[in-house]
Amino acid sequence: MKIGNKNILIQILALAGLIISVKLCFIYYAANYDEFALSSFCSINDFIDCDGVAKTTYSQFLGIPLSYWGVLLYLTILFLTFADKLKNLKFLKFLEVFKNPESYITAIGTTAFLCSMLLAGISIWTIKKLCILCFVTYFLDLLIALISAKGQFKNIIASFKTTFVDFIDGIKKYTKTFIILVLVTGSFLAYSGITLNFVPHVKQIKSINKFRKIKFNPYRVKGNELGNPNANVIIELYSDYVCPLCYINNIMIHKAVKEYKNIKVIHHNYPFDKECNKYILTNMHPMACFMSKAAIAAGNQGNYWEMSSLLYENQPKKIENVLKLAEQLGFNKDQFLKDFESKETEQKILKEIDNGDKLDIDATPTMYINGEKVVGVKPYFKLQEILERNGAKKQ
Repeated sequence: MKIGNKNILIQILALAGLIISVKLCFIYYAANYDEFALSSFCSINDFIDCDGVAKTTYSQFLGIPLSYWGVLLYLTILFLTFADKLKNLKFLKFLEVFKNPESYITAIGTTAFLCSMLLAGISIWTIKKLCILCFVTYFLDLLIALISAKGQFKNIIASFKTTFVDFIDGIKKYTKTFIILVLVTGSFLAYSGITLNFVPHVKQIKSINKFRKIKFNPYRVKGNELGNPNANVIIELYSDYVCPLCYINNIMIHKAVKEYKNIKVIHHNYPFDKECNKYILTNMHPMACFMSKAAIAAGNQGNYWEMSSLLYENQPKKIENVLKLAEQLGFNKDQFLKDFESKETEQKILKEIDNGDKLDIDATPTMYINGEKVVGVKPYFKLQEILERNGAKKQ
């Protein structure tokens, strides 16, 4: 293949990759930040799902979306195809360091393809979702590398050696410029990778997962009070002991109570269990009513909140299991059992459920923080923002 024709073919492939990467940028944005966005055309089912892949923490590297890295990759390849002509311009004389653009394209294309195979493995075996547009770019990377290397493995190896030698020569000639570029680029990537400010959805997921991994609430308190009895920031919490997000939220609000001096949490049972909740259509959390009775019985002996944490952590399904928890907390077992089975406990739960229905509670956890409704579990830093917006003060 003639050099001119080969160059044109690489440009076509790189341009195709650039267009796809830009499309992936739009998909990434819509999937993570546009609540009204419709599913993209390449979200076909549970496995072939570009949107699903875009929503995972694997859709970024060093705090930068992978689609943005793709745009940079193909722009670089396109630039290299014009480097020989551009370096003849006086104001672009510094491009003389690019002595062998063809070798660089081979090295970059090969590296991109190898990284792509790693991403493909993560997609198939870890995420268990496939982005078809991403896979198209993976094959484009391979084609670019093969065409540039004339389809020969020895040329691929040689391209890496040539790229390395030219890179070292370029550093020697423009040492100061290289150092400045490394410092600026390194600082930017360190900032984006640590703060995750350019991928806030990843920052949120990681914040929530940090609490999801905690097996025992390290901030648990004893007693029927959670927070300052004289607080001016009141959290009215509606939750369900079987709800996995409520488990996370329980740890978060306990941590918040340790950090803020003027907040108080008031708990209301809203179990998504048809055994006691007549307002739900689907029995989402069987045994949630059962656990609510255990919490109320514990409150009658002065330790509602510690029992609540134990219920989230142990998920008891039988009365024997609940009695073991009661014994662990030093309760009078006979009194606990009596309260657990009492009509008063049942009526209290039903009243809380009626109140929750009047507030249109349709998900747990739901909180009212000084009247501001907060549905679902939020990243801890978001919870802090909401608390402080409503007047919470650090200890």
